[in-house]
Amino acid sequence: MRMRVTLGVLTGALALSALAVPAAQADEGRGDTAISAVVVNGGKPAVVGATAKKTITVSFTVKDASGVDWAQAILYHGADIDSSDSGAVANSSDGRATCTKVNATTSTCKSTFDLTPRSNLINSVAGGWKVWAVARGKDGDYVQKDNAKTFQVQRLSKLTVNAAPEPVKKGKTITVTGKLTRANWDAATYSGYSTQPVKLQFRKKSASTYTTVKTIKTNSAGNLSTTVKATVDGYFRYSFAGTSTTPAVNAAGDFIDVK
Repeated sequence: MRMRVTLGVLTGALALSALAVPAAQADEGRGDTAISAVVVNGGKPAVVGATAKKTITVSFTVKDASGVDWAQAILYHGADIDSSDSGAVANSSDGRATCTKVNATTSTCKSTFDLTPRSNLINSVAGGWKVWAVARGKDGDYVQKDNAKTFQVQRLSKLTVNAAPEPVKKGKTITVTGKLTRANWDAATYSGYSTQPVKLQFRKKSASTYTTVKTIKTNSAGNLSTTVKATVDGYFRYSFAGTSTTPAVNAAGDFIDVK
């Protein structure tokens, strides 16, 4: 078994701590050890705000006929682990997962990791991340996967809306403004998300669902503005479908009173 060092992250740089695991150049293994059922953050994207640290859990199943000795997962961003430009910080002292025996051949393993803005999260690493995983059986068999699972790390989005004037006479023009922002991990604040398509939607006072009125784009500062004719009492909202780096978000409906 070749040796490599595990990845940690300190103030945005990759730090190193020693642990004997297989080299990460490609998937490899020996014997019958197997890793399966890898789940990151409950199967949902890891959405992180502008300042607060987020802790996520990675779980996976390990099988070996001789029983499971130990396992480890590493979360990283990059084409492969050797060329990664960021990674999550494991909350165990040695980086290894906590494995619970299910039966003589199977264990379920879990690790928790921290994602922190302005540390291991900068704007350029939003999007697709990967799980590197390794496990060893009690007989010395092992398996290593360079990309055991892919998942998304996203910049938290916010969306506002305001319909005015109100009350308004039927048939008159309403101006609907708003703003789409998302976490700016580099600056620890929220910044406008420019040139993004956003739907203006309307729900009648007596209805339970929204209908799309039109689609417009945010300007360079993330601002939104459009006009519509007043018809009946109801709620206007903006709705953003999301991107690979930014989750979908709906503004809270703003009620308009039509006289």
